Amino acid sequence: MPNVIEPITAADGTPLKKKLARALFRSKIRAAGLVLPLFAFILCTFVVPIFALMVQGVHNDTFHTYMPRTAEVLEDWDGSSLPGELIFATLAKELAKTKKERTVGKVATRVNRQYSGARSTFTKTARKAVKMEAPFKNAILKADKKWKRVEFWQAIKLTSQTWTPAFYGAALDYELSLNDGFERKAEKERIHVKLFWRTLVISAVVMGFCLLLGYPVAYLLATLPLKTSNLLMILVLLPFWTSLLVRTTAWIAILQSQGVVNDILVWIGVTSNDSRFSLIYNMTGTVVAMTHILLPFMVLPLYSVMKTIPSSYVRAARSLGATPTWAFLKIYLPQTVPGIGAGGLLVFILAIGYYITPALVGGQSGVLISNMIAFHMKSSLNWSLAAALGGILLGGVLLLYWAYDRVVGIDNVKLG
Repeated sequence: MPNVIEPITAADGTPLKKKLARALFRSKIRAAGLVLPLFAFILCTFVVPIFALMVQGVHNDTFHTYMPRTAEVLEDWDGSSLPGELIFATLAKELAKTKKERTVGKVATRVNRQYSGARSTFTKTARKAVKMEAPFKNAILKADKKWKRVEFWQAIKLTSQTWTPAFYGAALDYELSLNDGFERKAEKERIHVKLFWRTLVISAVVMGFCLLLGYPVAYLLATLPLKTSNLLMILVLLPFWTSLLVRTTAWIAILQSQGVVNDILVWIGVTSNDSRFSLIYNMTGTVVAMTHILLPFMVLPLYSVMKTIPSSYVRAARSLGATPTWAFLKIYLPQTVPGIGAGGLLVFILAIGYYITPALVGGQSGVLISNMIAFHMKSSLNWSLAAALGGILLGGVLLLYWAYDRVVGIDNVKLG
């Protein structure tokens, strides 16, 4: 009879293969248990807020919440002529209701973002709507002349829609109309696209200056003796121990017309006392302050990569006849590309989202798109437009990240 190979069993008689499978499953469960809290934290504090932001950029139910019947009857309106008595009657009743509940301001503000001047029309008509009687159409038309305009009613119908691409259009300097779709805004009203381009340009310039200044510093840190490099590393890390607000306001004192920089330039004769340079409250101040603040984020990735490069490579190239410059360009520089990629990507993404520094030292010409987002979040309270601006900014960053991955390769980015 052929020999039958008995399965290998553990001490308790369980097949070893089954025992190993159980042990592997338990180890996976333990690993998942350790990762789960971090995953939940990222999901709740990062993924969900970003998703909510994206949704709010196309969803605004303010009008539908406080005037649902008006929004419902406006769906059947053709949008080409003034509405009939039914719509006017519904509007009058709900305006009176919002006046009593003190919510007419929210509705008026929502319509005013689509049609300038609508807020005063709504609030004035709501005060009169409490005492209005049929026929409501004549009563409302007498309350304010804007009710006689078809385009005003078209704007109301647009704002009555819960889901709308109007905010993303406004973020790109387009205006949504009921019949013509998206139309380009007037030249003087196109501000968002200019701010997007300015943000990209300033972020790229800051990244370039950080690379130009940070590369030699990182090289010194990686090649100097340990005692000296540790001292320099403390100086690099010192800004992290100082408040961002303090560092930014310090640049105001340094760069202002009567500041340290201008005093030195006057003293050495570069300029006269009557024609000092304007270095603050413009793009120059923004670039200088942001470069100083973000410089450590370029130095540290570069240093961590340079520290792993053996100095013998350059010495070998020079022993074979290469000049110092040629050995650096052909041997040393290519090995630091992962650090350049990591530092550049980190600085660029941080620069795109900066708003405190440009707000303090940027002035009118140094304001970035992040400042506009903060304005709509805190001052104008147009959260839907702020969400649309943030969504476009996020999409642009992801697009640049994808392009970087296609050209350079994200695998070539290393932090050490």
